Amino acid sequence: MSALTTRLRGKSELGIAALLGILGAVVLWDGLHLQTTFSQTDPVGPRTMPIIVAGILLVCAVLLAVNVLRGGSGEAEEGEDVDLTHPSDWRTLLPLVGAFVLNIVLIDVVGWVISGALMFYISVWALGSRRYVRDALISLALSLATFYGFYLGLGIPLPAGPLEGVL
Repeated sequence: MSALTTRLRGKSELGIAALLGILGAVVLWDGLHLQTTFSQTDPVGPRTMPIIVAGILLVCAVLLAVNVLRGGSGEAEEGEDVDLTHPSDWRTLLPLVGAFVLNIVLIDVVGWVISGALMFYISVWALGSRRYVRDALISLALSLATFYGFYLGLGIPLPAGPLEGVL
């Protein structure tokens, strides 16, 4: 075993610091190369927020790496409702991941209202609710509310899909 390997043993948090650093660099690069129609002299434009977020990510990555190299380490969760000896609940996790992947695949084809309603419904089902009619109605209401919230509140049109003329 090399000296570097011995020194880094038990410092898995450095992987998280590296991930934060890479994510920060990607966000910074993307923010700096953002094509915008806003005035270049405007101090606050669409580039501002990605640059701030990237800065925060990079600072957190550096601080975490320094802390880990100085001997700091994360502590295990000690919440009263967390049993660390219990394995992951894959029967819940996999349908949740599937709901999000299905949403990503369907959003451009069927629009946000339908794909969002499916995502909300599958998520609620995966988390254990078995009130099918109520869950379907609430999922549809949430999907419509977020569609109009983005469109009317933020001015961001989400894909409508086949409901283009109806919504």
